[in-house]
Amino acid sequence: MAMEIRSRAPGKIILCGEHAVVHGSTAVAASINLHTNIIFFPGTAGSGNELIELELQDSGILLTWKTDSMKNALSETNFHDPFSPKPCSKETMELIHGLFEYQKLPEAKSSLASGVYAFIYLYASILGFSGALEPQNQHNIWLRFGDKDLELVNKWAFEGERIIHGKPSGIDNTVSTFGNVIMFKSGELTQIEPKLRLRMLITNTKVERNTKALVAGVAERTNRHPQAMASVFAAVDSISREFSEILQSSSPDQLSIAELMGMNQGLLQGMGVSHSSIDDVLRITSKKNLVSKLTGAGGGGCVLTLLPASTPVEIITEVTSELEHVGFQCFTTEVGGRGLEIFLPN
Repeated sequence: MAMEIRSRAPGKIILCGEHAVVHGSTAVAASINLHTNIIFFPGTAGSGNELIELELQDSGILLTWKTDSMKNALSETNFHDPFSPKPCSKETMELIHGLFEYQKLPEAKSSLASGVYAFIYLYASILGFSGALEPQNQHNIWLRFGDKDLELVNKWAFEGERIIHGKPSGIDNTVSTFGNVIMFKSGELTQIEPKLRLRMLITNTKVERNTKALVAGVAERTNRHPQAMASVFAAVDSISREFSEILQSSSPDQLSIAELMGMNQGLLQGMGVSHSSIDDVLRITSKKNLVSKLTGAGGGGCVLTLLPASTPVEIITEVTSELEHVGFQCFTTEVGGRGLEIFLPN
């Protein structure tokens, strides 16, 4: 039986500061107790017809490449320096696109393409084409990586983010790698030790969005209205800083947190990144006096709704039912928690 290696990394939410963080403002982000799970089955080198298979179970997609074909296509790009993360060049991206083209991904799944490109680049760069992997010190528990290992993982994850999003802030990969709550500005992060464990309702509107296009749209609006947008970004920066201070205070005030979330949502609407589906979530949750804001790129995607500790279970049930009735998907989650982990069975 092939050895099975499992790893998992938490999802992340941006509590405040998205989009503005790309323009130098502060953002606050956190991991959540929902995970992306990876199962890796190393093969045995030497048969001459090894395959690399990528199965995206939630999407019903199975992609396959012959190891030799991938090696022949990418051999001249000098991959496999796993300790020196570097951006994917334009020339390498063209080669990767050639490897991907014949897979015939269904049109409905075309949004997955950039993620697959990132997989190919990271696989070739980190593992190369050496076949079997022989991990050491196997333990039948979930293991935490050391700080240096996490830093290396985070750098590679950022290169994947470059492929998917173009000009990423670095928040997504950092939070999923390290976990917990962070304050992030201009590439520098500060770990936050919250005195309050926030609870959120996350609503997936199921509306596909193009992060690159949304980021570009904010940049274009900034070019058209530089002074006005500078004021918007400054306001977001103030919100994020105050949000962070409240989380770390000895007596955190959830009413103030809710007010700041509402202010941030208004500014995001001013940036032009909201969407009618997001407005629907705001309308439904506000009827029960709950405050919501988009999280991430906007243009659809997911929406956060703060669930104060005093929120009755009946209210959460009613709101969730109404949101699901219009076709949205809902999750209740706690904010913060552990980052990347790996499970090595005996």
